[in-house]
Amino acid sequence: MKYCDLTQFYSPVSGGVKRYIEQKTAYLRAHCPDDEHILIVPGEKTERTGDAHSRVYTIESPLVSKTSRYRALLKLHLVEEVLEREKPDLIESGDPYQVAWKAVASGRALGIPVVGFYHSHFPEATIRSVSKFLGRLPTEIAQEISRRYIRALYNKFERTLVPSPALSDLLRGWGVENITNTDLGVDVDLFVPKDRENPALRRELGISADRTLLLYVGRLAQEKNVKTLFNAFEVLHASEPGRYHLLAVGDGTRRSDLEHARETTGTVSWMPYCGDARELARIYRAADIFVHPGILETFGLVTLEAQACGTPVVGIRGSYMDRIIFSNQSHWASENTAAALASAIAAAAAMDLRAAGAAASRTVRDSYSWHTIFTRLFSVYRQVIDEYDP
Repeated sequence: MKYCDLTQFYSPVSGGVKRYIEQKTAYLRAHCPDDEHILIVPGEKTERTGDAHSRVYTIESPLVSKTSRYRALLKLHLVEEVLEREKPDLIESGDPYQVAWKAVASGRALGIPVVGFYHSHFPEATIRSVSKFLGRLPTEIAQEISRRYIRALYNKFERTLVPSPALSDLLRGWGVENITNTDLGVDVDLFVPKDRENPALRRELGISADRTLLLYVGRLAQEKNVKTLFNAFEVLHASEPGRYHLLAVGDGTRRSDLEHARETTGTVSWMPYCGDARELARIYRAADIFVHPGILETFGLVTLEAQACGTPVVGIRGSYMDRIIFSNQSHWASENTAAALASAIAAAAAMDLRAAGAAASRTVRDSYSWHTIFTRLFSVYRQVIDEYDP
């Protein structure tokens, strides 16, 4: 079989979608040596790289963000040229914009089944903004437009893959059919739990051993709700100076908020995007608590990785991420405020963090290995291919 991933949610410094696709390629190499994988993504220039087993086609596309390095794939005729040349047995579309419509059209023209992966619940941020600034009637209009758009697009796929049962229920309520739940996973050979204290990273960053080290990994972006995290850290520092240290890994448009917290507290460290999974695992293991302030996550892959490394997670209850948190959430923030998140972090810091992290690690490693996830996913792919009637 030959499988193709097609997405705009891919850049040199992107996170969950990129990791998912890289792990999928690795799974095929290790377990399906007769299968091939094709990836089509925007890039700085148009070129093909790879080998007989796995090939990446980048299509020259303009930057839409200098920090996230995301690009808008506009040369859709080149997408079709690749698909005509490669003739995959299945196409997976990983974003909900013009590339998704092109995937559907090309799939129908070439007789190839197309599935959509609902990586991001993109209408939610828009609806929240409309509700906050414009009131009830515009919010209802925005909701209806979103429902119609998602229903029109995703009902054209043979399957819609959704990484959250609650989100699946929402989309079914919006009229999306043929939904299949699927999880993301963790490299359990790499993201291994803490077996002993490892102060090396703390020494490198000049972080005192007696500090409670809080960690955030991800884009410093508005949709990640990082300003609430940075404000919460300032609250913690004001109440207990010298107890906590915050390490943020990643970059984005909210970097200035992080810099403000560093200037205010003097106990904030920053590292750029980390694409080395081995180094990222070392960072997770060095932290005492992983803090994820996101309220719009459809899955939350970094929280799964942190727990696999034995680091418990603290955040704000009520997102689709809740179901993959395997330590006690009773102390989590119940509202999206800096004060509530600061209280949640302080409550977590009083717990037996090593025991909580070890328990969470066992659950993640037992149920969320990439091998387990992809075994199920490729079974879905084969079913779609077998049932496809062009």
